[in-house]
Amino acid sequence: MRAGDTALRVAAAVLIAREAGRRSLAAAVALARGAGRPFESAADRLVIAPPDIRTADPTVADDILAGRFIFSGQMVETFGQSPFIAPPVSAEWERVLHGFGWLRHLRAAGGPEVHGEARALIEAWLRQGLRNPVAWEPEVAGRRLISFLAQSPMLLDGCSAAFYRRFMAAIGLHARRLRNAFERVPPGLGRLRIAVALVAVAVAVDSFRPRVKAAMKRLDDELARQIFPDGGHVGRNPAALLEILVDLLPLRQAHAARGIPVSSGVMNAIDRMMHLLRFFRHGDGALALFNGAGVTPVSLVASVLVHDDALGRPPGNAPHSGYQRLEADRTVVIVDCGRPPPPDYARDAHAGPLAFEFSSGRNRFVVNCGAPPRTGDPWRDIARRTAAHSTVTVADAVAGRFAEGVLERMAGRVLIAGAQRVEIDRQEHEGAVAVIARHDAWLLAFGLIHERTLRLAPAGDRLDGRDRLIEEGTRRSGHAPFAIRFHLHPSIQATPLEGGPIMLAAPDGETWEFHVDGTAASVEDSVYLADPHGARRSLQLVVNGKAPAEIRWTFLRAAEPHGARRRT
Repeated sequence: MRAGDTALRVAAAVLIAREAGRRSLAAAVALARGAGRPFESAADRLVIAPPDIRTADPTVADDILAGRFIFSGQMVETFGQSPFIAPPVSAEWERVLHGFGWLRHLRAAGGPEVHGEARALIEAWLRQGLRNPVAWEPEVAGRRLISFLAQSPMLLDGCSAAFYRRFMAAIGLHARRLRNAFERVPPGLGRLRIAVALVAVAVAVDSFRPRVKAAMKRLDDELARQIFPDGGHVGRNPAALLEILVDLLPLRQAHAARGIPVSSGVMNAIDRMMHLLRFFRHGDGALALFNGAGVTPVSLVASVLVHDDALGRPPGNAPHSGYQRLEADRTVVIVDCGRPPPPDYARDAHAGPLAFEFSSGRNRFVVNCGAPPRTGDPWRDIARRTAAHSTVTVADAVAGRFAEGVLERMAGRVLIAGAQRVEIDRQEHEGAVAVIARHDAWLLAFGLIHERTLRLAPAGDRLDGRDRLIEEGTRRSGHAPFAIRFHLHPSIQATPLEGGPIMLAAPDGETWEFHVDGTAASVEDSVYLADPHGARRSLQLVVNGKAPAEIRWTFLRAAEPHGARRRT
């Protein structure tokens, strides 16, 4: 049996055991709750609404009012009918519809007529969507409860007494169902969102205030499981921090408004995550594209960072999350130096060990392909492969293995059997920063260790790199072919110059040169997936060779335009 097969079976056994234990615990807890609270208090009145800091767009409200519901890049036109009886164009579209996050756009449009239309949509959901199974998927229901609470000032402004009673009954129903479903929810962001929703409803509803302590304990426990000491998320996706913070920050404000102390667990988690959010941020405000990160709502990142009390430069080392940041002047380099996440959190993880991104000012030059915005996009699996990252690929293989068969049906396409040993050495000397890292993801299949060295000059005008494929152990690579890929942002033009360098030009005129010692790089087609409008054509620089090998390369900021040196 191969080691990869053993890892797959071990991961499957662990996940199956955890799932069985989770379901047994959930059944026991539900039974205990049913016995212990036969006459549960009803949701009487809302005393506060946690604010919604997500960005809103009144033009989206115009589409909704016209009967055009455009979610996840897909549109359903209702022609005057309820959207909750319209055939959904996809499961993802349907989940967004029932999540009601789009209410914030109606709030942004404002006005009594818009408020009345928002109430009409709530009434339609209570009649036609309440029994839809998709609506009660725990993560969808958690998002809807948060949205109902946040948008309650708009929904209840000028409403009838009958609407108020029905709305509050719906709030109470959500709280009961989510509490009973919590233990059944698989680990991940969905589980954390439900914990946030249950704290929010306990704070917002007057009769639920006695539940605040228990709800906060549940949230603290979940944050302790999912947030590393350095502030990163256990799933290693930079965008996860943004998702969590846009829910936690309003919760902190709601506690303050009601005079209820916020737990130290929540406060510490917010502070740590703020540090890492700035760590992953490029000069244009976008987040680095690692492990499932895709489109970055730059305005939302800015809205979150307004709440950051700790100013100054972000940290350079995120040891628990497995990332390194090199920064000098206006140049930023971010490197993935971590192992794959635990299987429970690896449903969206990417196989891109030692991949890096590099930006200068507001220009992103080297990127990873990123994740497409829609979960059902056929590009999603391709985006997780090693070749979609700015790192070394051996024989066009994947530096890891994705779950298949029974395990995939049970837990999703989990990343397993990736790099198990990652070694990092960070050096800082006279303003220059260097990171030397190596991983063993190619060891079993090819007998190779990949070592990457990145050194950023003190002036931020030169990035030197070295990639080594080193034979280790008894297995030999057999001169396996490799490719070093540098995926470019779609805004970057690449032009070969006389003598071998390649000029990279940004839209604002900033230029860098790419040099390789002892060999040549080619310019090839690539694809950029982290765009709200779908996949975009882009370019990549590729250096090919056969292992074992050592390749040195350099990105050098150009002092003068090089138009006269271009090949014709």
